[in-house]
Amino acid sequence: MSSSDEPYRFWWRSHDGEEARTAGWHAIGEAGFREREERITGHQYLDAAAPDWADDLLRLARAAFLADKLASRDKVFDRWTRRISLSLPVRDPLRWTGTAAGLASALLQMLTGDHWDIRPRALRAASSQPPIPLGDDWRATEVALFSGGLDSLSWAAQRAGSAAGLLLLVTFAEPQLESLQRGVLRTVEQRARDSGRVVKHANLRQVPGGRDGRSVESSSRSRGLLYSATAVRAAAASGIPTVHVPENGQLALNPPLTASRSSALSTRSVHPWTLHLLNRLIRSIAGAEGAVTVTNPLARLTKGEVCEAAGLSPAELEATLSCGAPPRRRQNRPYDNCGVCYPCLVRRSGLLHANGADATDYEASPTSPRLPRKRTRDWQALRRWLDAPYGALDLIADQPLPPGTEAAPWLNVIDRGRTELRALVRAM
Repeated sequence: MSSSDEPYRFWWRSHDGEEARTAGWHAIGEAGFREREERITGHQYLDAAAPDWADDLLRLARAAFLADKLASRDKVFDRWTRRISLSLPVRDPLRWTGTAAGLASALLQMLTGDHWDIRPRALRAASSQPPIPLGDDWRATEVALFSGGLDSLSWAAQRAGSAAGLLLLVTFAEPQLESLQRGVLRTVEQRARDSGRVVKHANLRQVPGGRDGRSVESSSRSRGLLYSATAVRAAAASGIPTVHVPENGQLALNPPLTASRSSALSTRSVHPWTLHLLNRLIRSIAGAEGAVTVTNPLARLTKGEVCEAAGLSPAELEATLSCGAPPRRRQNRPYDNCGVCYPCLVRRSGLLHANGADATDYEASPTSPRLPRKRTRDWQALRRWLDAPYGALDLIADQPLPPGTEAAPWLNVIDRGRTELRALVRAM
């Protein structure tokens, strides 16, 4: 489908029977996912129809995610940077011409490290599902992503215990980790019952597969856009102006521990520049219909401060998922967190800071003499990074901050986070 000097070309179908009308393009569509479209578009939990621009944004996110999984990085010259052209059907191509298409390409390049060419065309068949009226008592007043991790638990628990109205939590299920996600959700639901608030949960799957080809690429840097776009669509349908994507400031910035981890080699789904591009894209395509802003409510907090703000017991915090490559997902092991990847190390430091100890049952310790050398790379890189100075130039060397953003508050977060991580190194 592609060689080192040719782009991958994907044509997202307007409807299931449509095929690419241009030679050399690979047709993909809803059949590339294992879950039915009506489950993903979420009409079950919407009380009104989503606006066209929100449907288009979700279609972009789904198409880009599937293209991302079908385009192998191993076949390009540096085994990472691909060129991907995507023909996207939208309700109003004029909205997507020029600025919007450029913003979509820039956003995807920020997320995946690839060169994207987004080509909008007219949608030839309606694909949205009508909403099922659920009554005013059901209409959401707040929307947030909920992964089952420490950050999303902390934010959801705070909102469930302190505000009125219906809180809609959008989760993307990990097939081997659903029991953990359900357990974390129960903690939020209990907090809501105690305060009298209503919590609804949209549990969706976005697993590639089916007629349009199975996944060939292990990386999935575009996944964050897929999650955010789904939540944005739900918010737009309910007239909610904000979607919360909770992520501590340390991992939102996610400064590369080594030069080799720069750009998209480190996840950038909630980086402030990513959210800036996403919000500009939404405003560009929404026009006067009422845009939705995606925001990170925990951006100025370290992992330890997020744990403290949750107001939960150590056991409730420890029952969460933070791992970048959960052992249970990889090898069907009886562990949820590996304990040695960078997200797990940040988790360890946060729980140590908030509780003075961390009783999480990790698969391994980064200081174990039995651990293979390749699994201690994050630990060794972290220690070297903590020994080196970190300043304003380091903050923007990898990715820029949005225009008008002051660097000092972000440097403060990194500095406090480094203090927590140094405490972890001393403790271990």
